[in-house]
Amino acid sequence: MSLNFEVFFSPPQGSREEWSCRRALLKWGLTSTLLLSLILVFSVLLFYTFHSCGPRTCESPVCLELVESYLTMGNASVLPCTDFFSFVCGNLTSGWANEPRNILQVLKEKNQNQLRRILVSWPPDSAEEKTVRFYKACMDTDAIDASGAEPLIQVIEELGGWCISGNQTLPDFNHTLKLLMSQYGNFPFFKAYLRPQPSPPHMPVIQIDQPEFQIPFRPDQKNYPEILRAYLSYLQQLGTLLGGDQKVVLEHASISISITSNLLLAAKPLDQRKREGKLSQETTIAQLQEVAPSIDWLPCLRAIFSPMILSPSQPIIIHDLEYLRGMSQVIGQTPKDRYRDYLQSHMILQLVSTLVPALDSHFQNAQRNLSQKLQELAGQSPITFSIPRWKKCIEETGTFFEPTLGAMFVQETFNFHIPGRPSDCISVTVRLLLWAAVVHQCVYLYFVPPSQINFGPSFLQTFLSCSRVLRERTVRGFLEPPSSYSWKISPWEVNAYYSMSDNVAVFPAGLLQPPFFSPDYPRAVNFGATGSVMARELMHIFNQYLVPGGCQACDIPTLHGELLCLQQHYESFSLPAGSTFNSSHALLENAADIGALVIAMQAYRKGQQKHKGETILPSLGLSPYQLFYRSYAQVMCGSPNLQHALDLHSPPILRVHGPLSITPTFARYFNCPRGTPMNPGRRCQLW
Repeated sequence: MSLNFEVFFSPPQGSREEWSCRRALLKWGLTSTLLLSLILVFSVLLFYTFHSCGPRTCESPVCLELVESYLTMGNASVLPCTDFFSFVCGNLTSGWANEPRNILQVLKEKNQNQLRRILVSWPPDSAEEKTVRFYKACMDTDAIDASGAEPLIQVIEELGGWCISGNQTLPDFNHTLKLLMSQYGNFPFFKAYLRPQPSPPHMPVIQIDQPEFQIPFRPDQKNYPEILRAYLSYLQQLGTLLGGDQKVVLEHASISISITSNLLLAAKPLDQRKREGKLSQETTIAQLQEVAPSIDWLPCLRAIFSPMILSPSQPIIIHDLEYLRGMSQVIGQTPKDRYRDYLQSHMILQLVSTLVPALDSHFQNAQRNLSQKLQELAGQSPITFSIPRWKKCIEETGTFFEPTLGAMFVQETFNFHIPGRPSDCISVTVRLLLWAAVVHQCVYLYFVPPSQINFGPSFLQTFLSCSRVLRERTVRGFLEPPSSYSWKISPWEVNAYYSMSDNVAVFPAGLLQPPFFSPDYPRAVNFGATGSVMARELMHIFNQYLVPGGCQACDIPTLHGELLCLQQHYESFSLPAGSTFNSSHALLENAADIGALVIAMQAYRKGQQKHKGETILPSLGLSPYQLFYRSYAQVMCGSPNLQHALDLHSPPILRVHGPLSITPTFARYFNCPRGTPMNPGRRCQLW
């Protein structure tokens, strides 16, 4: 290198010593410059090397949609250490002030729209043809209105007719009742259904309870006379639409309301039965016959639960024996001169009310007006909007064709196109790596045999045929060996659940999609959202250890201390005006939320160790761990004052702030100063 210097620079005039000194200084300066250049180049190389090893930015369409959703939902002007709920959900929930909702309801509506697109565009002449045909028949309101009341009049004549519109044969009371319950699924005096026994071996047992009263008010309630007048007007409209004389309709409608009022007086509210310890008791059909003799119990139950073989000694479970005794007396006290006429009219009016969704617009308008009037009398603001017809038809199609429609939903939503027989299995594999495991969901395509459902000339006849098939399928489902794919919710639903009795956790396909899950998402999003949902349901396995006496091996004083700490922690947060919350009622759900957050984070860290190359979302400036907590909170987004009286969960804002504020890593990753709302001085350590 010194030779090169000498070649390019000739020595100046002066002494050799002076030149030697200058040359040494020049050599040192150039060498230093070159060394600095090499260091700079090396530093740049190191920067790009380490940068390429860090999180990559996800630029796929689903990630960009998620970023847009985050930016739209969140309120960036709020500090995450002060109010993380508003930071994540602020702009979204502010738009729900007049219509309380949560993000799961938004996803449910998205799934409903997907079902609508499927049923409209599904190819004809397919194995799912009857499912599509039913939906389109439900949507054909012109044809339904053109049929008018005639299809319903035919049903009434099959039941023996009634004096309101003539053409009556008036069969025996119990004969009509048996037909109503077995062929039309209508239970005007009591409700009978099959449920597994609460104790092993969990065999199905017939259970009998109060009916679902169409007047949901008790006689001692405020405005009850006005409620009865509104309901009387409604029944008059039904009878008139069916061609009845107004005076005759008024008489029979009044007797029907009197029967319903007397039945309500005999019925005890559920909370009262709980206090008295009279929720259920076991008896036999023969013993029930003695208590409530107005009903021919054995023939009725045989018709309802065919093909079950029943005898008078058959064990059954009764949920309100005093009501059934009172019900029998109400039936027996019906005016004797017109006993059969009045009971027949009462049963038919109850049936007509349940069939309104399948009738023409005149019947539906009458029921909608009644609903709005009852809301006004109850002190509620009447609903000014009506549910779109397509949503009602989606619901009915899902009720009657759930297995088939569920398979169609999974196939289209997850882009599975399976050639071959309709009974082939669609296997949806969701690789969440929760506890380093793989969750498999398998949906079998199940089709109702074509011979079982008859499409009649009217939608009402088709509706009734589907109802009969559904009841028969339900009974047979209880009598056959249990299936591992017998779920309590439809595939398009969004609510996961854990069943202690079945020892199963179910995560429906409707939940496992954007904005909660996508194979293209950063793993932080999937673990924070879907991973925490899964962990939460599995945490319910440990509920028994948190109730008094549930954990004999635990340090009881310490456990009670942490539970009390948890209750006080949730009570320390302020709630929006108008919100109510009982922290003791939500204790188990709060514990599940906290445990789920801990476990999902552990699973995410374990996944990070096994699978390198995490991604992040652009434009948000969030690290992977910050993204994890943000996606966790997103699942909880809901109206701050959205809380049903019977809901055992905390309000949405507490389900975000409660778990995150006692999680040390949250405060660390968001740099929350100690003493801020999301980094309090004291932390409960339940798990």
